[in-house]
Amino acid sequence: MTVDLVVRNGRLLTPEGIVPGAGVAIDDGTIVATGRPTALPTATRTLDVDGAVVAPGVIDCHIHNREPGLEYKEDWESATRAAAAGGVTTVVGMPNTDPIVDRPAHLERKFETGETGSLVDFQSYAVVTSENLDRIDALAEAGALGFKIFLGSTVGDVPAPTDGEILAAMNRIRETGKRLGFHEENGEIIDHYESAYRNEGKNEPIHHARSRPVVAEREAIERMITFAEETDVSIHMFHVSSGSGAEAVARGRERGVDVTAETTPHYLWFTEDVLREKGNVARVQPPIRDAAERERLWRAFGDGAIDCIATDHAPHTDGEKLVDDPFGNTWDAISGFVGLETEVPAMLSFVDQGRLSLTDWIYHHSTRPAQVWGLYPQKGSLQIGTDADLTIVDPDEEWTLADRSTLHSKGTVTPFEGETFVGRAVTTIVRGEIVYEDGTVTGEPGFGTRVDVDTET
Repeated sequence: MTVDLVVRNGRLLTPEGIVPGAGVAIDDGTIVATGRPTALPTATRTLDVDGAVVAPGVIDCHIHNREPGLEYKEDWESATRAAAAGGVTTVVGMPNTDPIVDRPAHLERKFETGETGSLVDFQSYAVVTSENLDRIDALAEAGALGFKIFLGSTVGDVPAPTDGEILAAMNRIRETGKRLGFHEENGEIIDHYESAYRNEGKNEPIHHARSRPVVAEREAIERMITFAEETDVSIHMFHVSSGSGAEAVARGRERGVDVTAETTPHYLWFTEDVLREKGNVARVQPPIRDAAERERLWRAFGDGAIDCIATDHAPHTDGEKLVDDPFGNTWDAISGFVGLETEVPAMLSFVDQGRLSLTDWIYHHSTRPAQVWGLYPQKGSLQIGTDADLTIVDPDEEWTLADRSTLHSKGTVTPFEGETFVGRAVTTIVRGEIVYEDGTVTGEPGFGTRVDVDTET
């Protein structure tokens, strides 16, 4: 038997640990064998990775690819070009586009543009608002990965449903077998504080963070857990920024609620001091927290409160981020920044620091996201017969993101510019095709495809 590709001479990253001197055989886009060289068939092409770590493909279950409607910031092609360069093999797009993904036709449009432009595999969430409760079943049938509710003001100004409508939506979503995620900030709290700070002339980037206090996040998490306990729906907390919030997730699980959570590299890496150092470049919602909350977040992460690592990748133009005046009036700036090309290096840097192991990293960055969102084992595993998605990394290479213009997104603003990492992706393989190698994106737009969803996982 001759297969399409054999990746050899790697350190294979499995749930049980690292297998040195091993490889993966791939044929027709799927994994057909793993293990020592003697266990692998001959191949049309052999890729010798010279001791690099071969991991299941990284999944980013939280990106804003901006298409349709906001392509001047980003589109499927530019976002997934960045994903390929960052070692990410599957991405999930958020629904606050223009138009918002609130009905099957809008979801189908997002999928169609993804099939045309994407270099890696993809999926999308659908939004729930006061206006589309009667479309939840149709959106599920149209293939949405899951649902999202924006509880507090955010980019796109998607209005939050009332609490009664959220309960009604939860009952409907439970019947679909899908998971419901939240931008979990109490809108009334943050609206009150933002108005107060504006009226007092408090316009510095740190004041934006102060206007969205930890209690707004923690209260929203606890309220949604209470609602989920009542309705028995599966829920997810996107971009948990604080240890207090993560601890609330853990308490919900202790009560028997099916609640999962993600955090991002920027909440684990930075403290709010970055707002004093880099200004509105680091403005994000929820905001980056103080050192005490970051350490609580790390402890909660270690205790298992956090399931997934994602980025909340959110490209904007330099003008929207006030790059030329980063300490200008923060209320004139927009929140969010890119992260697809820094997430793997950041997490590998934490491995280098001893914060977590390589197996812990890939569990949270690949296996667990796939399980949470019904993509496992097609994604997030190295099992025979599954998609041949591989993220191959050099965990020892030290490098600095000296110039953000080298990034592949349309908008490249990031607080990680100037930061030094240990580790990076060196090769990205999606369904057996090499889409990034030797510093060059080799994938083609349209190769990426929508991932089927298994709601029984």
